[in-house]
Amino acid sequence: MTQTKWPSTQNIAYVFPGQGSQWVGMGRCLYDAFPQARTAFEEADDALDFPLSHLCFEGPDEELSQTINAQPAILTVSVACLRAAAEANGGLVNPAFMAGHSLGEYSALVAAKVLDFADAVRLTRERGRLMHEAGQRTPGGMAAIIGLDEISMEEICQETGVQIANLNSPGQVVFSGPKEAIVRAVDLATAMGARYTIPLKVSGAFHSSLMEPAVEGMAREISQLSFKNPCVPIVVNCTAQPMTTVDEIKEELINQISSCVQWQRSVEYMVGAGVSTFIEVGPGKILSGLIKRIDKNAQILNMGDTGSISPIKS
Repeated sequence: MTQTKWPSTQNIAYVFPGQGSQWVGMGRCLYDAFPQARTAFEEADDALDFPLSHLCFEGPDEELSQTINAQPAILTVSVACLRAAAEANGGLVNPAFMAGHSLGEYSALVAAKVLDFADAVRLTRERGRLMHEAGQRTPGGMAAIIGLDEISMEEICQETGVQIANLNSPGQVVFSGPKEAIVRAVDLATAMGARYTIPLKVSGAFHSSLMEPAVEGMAREISQLSFKNPCVPIVVNCTAQPMTTVDEIKEELINQISSCVQWQRSVEYMVGAGVSTFIEVGPGKILSGLIKRIDKNAQILNMGDTGSISPIKS
């Protein structure tokens, strides 16, 4: 990808989606329309030594949704979107911040020139493998709860032993924990007046202490890779604060495995720092919906397919 010196635009942030945004067929239109997007898929296939692109385009859904596949697949499509948009626009504006939801943080690292794309593809596949393995060792689950405040959520945690895995937006929290604890938490949330409770189709209790067995392996993998300081500050999941150094980012990636994703607070930080336009880069529009619930005045743009990739004015 040609390195372009983008002009700084302080009211824009790029955000990248995480696991759950995948769907069979994602990225195919980009592959067909943009040579730079095609190279992203080819590089990912080469990095993993198997046709990840075919899995993105053809499925089956059951295989694509497996953690070990979904993570590098979403990363690849997100990078393909970014490359296609740069190709279509002759470069892109340089955002004030970047951020990614869980797995999406790795897409932000590639976009911010922290990690080589091929290294990130291999690292996210290993991340998925380690997380799945931890879930097999200590079975757990996750559930989204909509319509309760954070104080009520904390009470449910204390009563049942679940942990808050994602603080996504006002009134939307994801619990993580042992399967039997998740069942109790969902029942209690319903009794306390939650509007919706949605069990998530995941292979483990992500972003909770049950993921601790994956931490050592991730630390080992991260230590073997070359990182650079980001060209744009990255607002990270664990602290909802901007990170600008290699050491900070490495610590974040290790801690993130078993810590809560502070998405609402990350968006609030960026808004408070002057961001008014969020550009979601990658498959789906999950983050766009969350951001709109966090700040109704935010402008939301998407770069996820050929129809949504058009000139972006600075």
